[in-house]
Amino acid sequence: MITAEGYLHFVDRALDGMAAVLTGLGDDLANRRPDLPGANSPYGIVNHCLGVVSFWGGQIVGGREVPRDRAAEFTATGPVSDLLERLDAVRARFAADVAAAVPPDPCRREAPPKYRDTPIGANQGMALLHVYEELAQHRGHLELTRDVLLAQRR
Repeated sequence: MITAEGYLHFVDRALDGMAAVLTGLGDDLANRRPDLPGANSPYGIVNHCLGVVSFWGGQIVGGREVPRDRAAEFTATGPVSDLLERLDAVRARFAADVAAAVPPDPCRREAPPKYRDTPIGANQGMALLHVYEELAQHRGHLELTRDVLLAQRR
């Protein structure tokens, strides 16, 4: 059986890895996009992940209204320190949402249309699994983006 503490261990590992990448890059590189079509900056990738965690944890699982502009998440820029402060706040709120979740119960708010008829929208547990899916995917994406930016800087 998956416990809230066990689940959050994996979420925290993903978020810690993202924070380490941002810290290692600093403000300049974290806000730079690789010279590739459609590439996102590390800042934008992590900002998007915080949007995912806030929306799915807070709205879909927690039942709160969480306004979101998904497209703007990827274009955001700013100091790494500000994003890391936000990461800590989102992490704390998400831990409370996970603690209050009842995994087999229906989502407290309806999932977006493209997820409604998929396992992701089936219940709170699957919505939380989707959060981890996104974090794991984007952590790898972030690490590759870092590597490309460092290689392009040489």
